[in-house]
Amino acid sequence: MIKRVVHKLALIAERGFDRVFHSPTSGREIDPYIGYATQQHVIVRGRVLGSLRSYDVADGQSRSGNFRRMLDLFFTNEVADVTVCCDATKAQTDEEGYFTLVLPADEREGWSTEYVHVEGRAEAVPCPVFAPRADARFIVISDIDDTMIETGAYSLLRNLFTTFTGNTNTRHAYTDAISLTTWLSAGGRNPVFYVSSSPWNMHGFLQRLFANTGLIAGPMFLRDLGLSDTQFITEGHGDHKGASIDHILNAYPDLPAILLGDTGQHDAKIYHAAIERHGDRIAAVGLRAPGPGMDAVDLTDLDQLLATKRLAFAAPSFDGFQERLIKARPDLFATPDSTATVR
Repeated sequence: MIKRVVHKLALIAERGFDRVFHSPTSGREIDPYIGYATQQHVIVRGRVLGSLRSYDVADGQSRSGNFRRMLDLFFTNEVADVTVCCDATKAQTDEEGYFTLVLPADEREGWSTEYVHVEGRAEAVPCPVFAPRADARFIVISDIDDTMIETGAYSLLRNLFTTFTGNTNTRHAYTDAISLTTWLSAGGRNPVFYVSSSPWNMHGFLQRLFANTGLIAGPMFLRDLGLSDTQFITEGHGDHKGASIDHILNAYPDLPAILLGDTGQHDAKIYHAAIERHGDRIAAVGLRAPGPGMDAVDLTDLDQLLATKRLAFAAPSFDGFQERLIKARPDLFATPDSTATVR
């Protein structure tokens, strides 16, 4: 009852804010998200907004300048109920401007581009799509914050400070994460997907950050933090990550998965639940222990993960995980050059 009342009041407040600060717009801009292809479909994703935010960074941009730029990413002017199309396939944007186009499957591999038209805009917009190769051995499914990039998500205040005062030039990726995912990807043979509690508003920022730091690019499954008649903010951190892992595994039923995460947001518990649902599909789990390391709850979660008999690696960095993988699963990882660690 209380949640319904708070939901209604929040929805009224958001719509009032939009009326005051978001004037009607005739703009039709597509914020393209990385799509993906399966044996059944080609999925093209994105969001229609009145205008796009810039990710360009000025030389010597201050923390206050970074804060204003980051805050701007969250004050979007969404365009709802407009038609988007790609060839003969059409879809309508939802209340928050999101769309998903489901195209017929084809024989594509690697990176490709689909051109999407939106009602009210003459030019088509390129949307990237990634398709795993036929010779892929496994899938990598990774968290982002404190797994791939330094964030401090284990502390809410530290997380907010890092997120809102940094930019795509000052934020750092872990060198061991770059080395590990580069090795796991094997030159693009094995696909890398990202599952994060970060909002979709951060998608373009993260793409630019990945390109700047050398992290392997891949489709992202982020969260919608918006309000609608049927949704209050979004599902929880664990629910979102678990559902996204299920979706990816179901999309590629013939491939096992390597799960990468961190202990700061209890990924051990989330990944243990994924093993219970998918069994042998989960080949191994690698966890970074950021900041102060693991507390008693983390250690209990890790013990439950180890009890599944899957390879579970937990340490302050991923150094050494590659060797453990080769030793535990030579069927997946042993190659003539697998003894050489990527640095």
